[in-house]
Amino acid sequence: MTLVELLELLKKRWQLVVALPLIFALIAGAWAITRPDVYTATTTMYVLSKQADSTDITSAELSASQQLTNDIANIVKSSRVRRQVAQQVGLESLAGYSLNVSNTTNSRVVTLTVTGRDPQMAADVANAFVSSVSEIAQEVMGVEAVNSVDEATVPVSPSGPKRMRYVAVGLAGGLFAAVALVVLLDLFDTCIRNSQEVEELLDVPVIGHFPAIQGV
Repeated sequence: MTLVELLELLKKRWQLVVALPLIFALIAGAWAITRPDVYTATTTMYVLSKQADSTDITSAELSASQQLTNDIANIVKSSRVRRQVAQQVGLESLAGYSLNVSNTTNSRVVTLTVTGRDPQMAADVANAFVSSVSEIAQEVMGVEAVNSVDEATVPVSPSGPKRMRYVAVGLAGGLFAAVALVVLLDLFDTCIRNSQEVEELLDVPVIGHFPAIQGV
C-alpha cells in the first residue's frame, strides 16, 4: 500500500480517524485528572573528604575523591538511610516518596530530589537525607563531612502529573489505533465498488457497464 492509497483510505473513513484519537485523549485526560498533584523538593550536598584541606592534590587523590562521591550517592539510596530519615521526620516509612540522586563527573556535589504529595514533607524529607547521610558517611566511610549547599525549600507549585502530556499521548495513541484499524478494515473488505477494482482484481479490461436503472 502506497502513501497515497493510505491517505485515500483515511479520507474515506475520516470520522473514525477523528473520533478515535479524541476518545483516547478524553480517556487519558480523565485518568490524569484523577491523579493527585505531587511536589518535588531539591537539595544539594557537598562531600568534604579529609584530603580537602591539602593544596597539593594528586590525580589519584582526585579520582579517589570522585569515587567517594559516587559511594555517597549510593549510600543515600540505602535502606539504613531511608529508615533513619523516616524516623527523623516522623513517618513509618518513605513509601509514597520517590528519590532521585545524581552527581556529575569531577564534582563532589550530589543533587538529591524528593517527590511526594505533601510539599512540606517533601522538603523535610530532602533535608533529613542530608543530615542522615552526613552522619552515616562519617561513621562508615570516615569522610570529613557531607554539607548542605542548598537547603530544600517547600515547593509552591506541583511538579506533576504532566496532564497535558497524558492527553498528547492519548491523541497519538488514538491516531495510531485509527490508522491501524482503517488498514485492517480495508484488508478484510472484499467488496468491489467500481470497474477499476475489477480490472485490478481480474487483470482483464472492462469492456462495458450496465447503467443503473431506477424503479427496476
